[in-house]
Amino acid sequence: MTTLRRAFERSPRIAALVLLLVAPAAWAAEATSQPQGVVGLSASATSEVTKDLLSVTLSTTRDGTSAGEVQAALKQALDAALAEAKKAAKPGEIEVQTGNFSLFPRYTNKGVISGWQGTAELQVEGRDVPGIAQLTGRITTLTIARVGARVSRQLQEKVESELAAQAIARYRAKAAEYAKHFGYRSFAIREVNVGSNEPVAYAAAPMMRSAQVASSGEALPVELGKGTVTVNVNGSVQLTN
Repeated sequence: MTTLRRAFERSPRIAALVLLLVAPAAWAAEATSQPQGVVGLSASATSEVTKDLLSVTLSTTRDGTSAGEVQAALKQALDAALAEAKKAAKPGEIEVQTGNFSLFPRYTNKGVISGWQGTAELQVEGRDVPGIAQLTGRITTLTIARVGARVSRQLQEKVESELAAQAIARYRAKAAEYAKHFGYRSFAIREVNVGSNEPVAYAAAPMMRSAQVASSGEALPVELGKGTVTVNVNGSVQLTN
């Protein structure tokens, strides 16, 4: 090895000639090492699911000459709404939590504070749709600001499990079909990825009737609608004989 290295150092022409002889062999070895008969594939399965989780945000706005006055009025309205909501609260079925609580000054054209305004929110969410609809009608100190529906995590995971089996079966069937078309007997999975979409979370709020419902004590009219869950499978297979 030492003698060959000295020869390279003394004669650059010898080194160049050796590289020319060795390089084609290295390229050929690299080319033959590349996998043959590899096909990229994808498959999916989709299902339309009725949304099962209702979310309602109730809010109120107060005005006053001082921040303390407005804060006290907001707290009174929120406390009354919370007291009513907690009577119906059930873990997983009707969850209750406070939302935004904010105060900000109002200014005159000359930049002088002329009063204060504030907003308080209460959020109710859960799978007990009739119970939430009735609860919103019993809360009279806040009005409905936003209403939405989505597929719960529990239902989505259940549907995804069923769809994953369908998508994987379609992926394997497609791989077997492609192997046959390419003149191979079978296939082997090289790599595969399984993923799902996240359904759109919320629908538009029925703002036109919110004040009427809150003041009359009527239950909130609700139509949850449907969402789409999709599972995708993609990867590559090695076609074999």
